[in-house]
Amino acid sequence: MLAAYAMPAVAVWLLLGLCTSALPLARPALILLTAYSAVYGVTEASDRLQLAAPGRRWQVPQELVAGTTARRRLLVWGSVLGPGFLTRNPYAGFAMLPLAVAAAGRGGLALAGAIGAAHGTGRALALLRDARSGPAGDPMRLLL
Repeated sequence: MLAAYAMPAVAVWLLLGLCTSALPLARPALILLTAYSAVYGVTEASDRLQLAAPGRRWQVPQELVAGTTARRRLLVWGSVLGPGFLTRNPYAGFAMLPLAVAAAGRGGLALAGAIGAAHGTGRALALLRDARSGPAGDPMRLLL
């Protein structure tokens, strides 16, 4: 199961790393990364206003996984959740990762692969934990 999440994540992140390393984006990405970090850091530290993490609210439609084989469920969930771009990812720090890949220049490809492996594996481990600890009728059991 870990590979079903990690492999698509690594592939997508490597593609991002390949695209960003081919373009002269290191300096602008570093500036954006610094500004983004400062804005979210100051708002968190000041406790005055809460900024929502940038991202999507889309979730995997149940009809894509309900009533299908376990292999297809793993393929759909792993491909959609593993990379982290298509579904809800409520952490402000996640949006920093593509900027960090672009800011890394030539090292961006290796960084992208590492991020993909870590994110995909982390998502799979979290889902395994949640699915195994839930009741028998829990929809999370669809993942196994």
